[in-house]
Amino acid sequence: MKKMIGKLMAVTLVVAMMCGLVACGGNEDAKKEEKKAEKIVLGTSADYPPFEFIVLDENKKQQYAGIDISLAKQIAEDMDAELEISNMNFDSLIAALQKGEVDMVISGVEKDGKREKVVDFSEAYYTDLPPMILIKADKKDTYTSAKSLEGKTIAAQSGTTKADIVNEEFKKSKLLALTSVTDIVNNLAYDKCDAVILDGAVAQQYAQENEDMVIADIALGEEAPYYVAVQKGDPKGILEDINKTIQNAKEKKLVDQWIDEADAKADEAVE
Repeated sequence: MKKMIGKLMAVTLVVAMMCGLVACGGNEDAKKEEKKAEKIVLGTSADYPPFEFIVLDENKKQQYAGIDISLAKQIAEDMDAELEISNMNFDSLIAALQKGEVDMVISGVEKDGKREKVVDFSEAYYTDLPPMILIKADKKDTYTSAKSLEGKTIAAQSGTTKADIVNEEFKKSKLLALTSVTDIVNNLAYDKCDAVILDGAVAQQYAQENEDMVIADIALGEEAPYYVAVQKGDPKGILEDINKTIQNAKEKKLVDQWIDEADAKADEAVE
């Protein structure tokens, strides 16, 4: 009888252990399900065609468009999550990400030493042309070198590497730092500055849309890769999914498709 009771206890213990393992596995699966994002909040500065900008639909309602917006939508779709877009000044994006007010930033963001200390980056999803200088067409033969811009006012978006270029490579020029790219270009249009420095594709877009503006024949820097930024340490565990979407987009040439779509809509951008 003692032997029989011993065997029954042993069987009961094994069953209990197996149930415990199953329960643990179930808990782990449940945790993973709980961790899965139902909504992902994008931080962007929607004043930068063809990357992110605002257009009006047939009902005159504002809609976000651009290369970066298309990428954000694809990321959310691949994660089976709702996308919420938070539009703000570019120089507020990293702080908003650090505070957890947004989950990711996609806004033509380049890596630099300061940013790498406070946020993590995805793989590069797009490589832009080198930065370019946009000037009035009637100054094309006047502004041909950094020296020709000495004492002149050069506008750039605050908090960007373009503002750094003015400070570092045009030390005898005056920096006009503004938060909005639209305001920057308007300052050039109304002769409140002499030149503006923008990302290459953006500068070309404005030059194509404004016959009184041209790209200055002054070489600046190198090609600029763009990245998705997430909170340091990736506490929400979304970086792996973001990189998978980027890799898939490259393989299927979705980025090229998004570029074509953005170029077609860029002239509809609301200023």
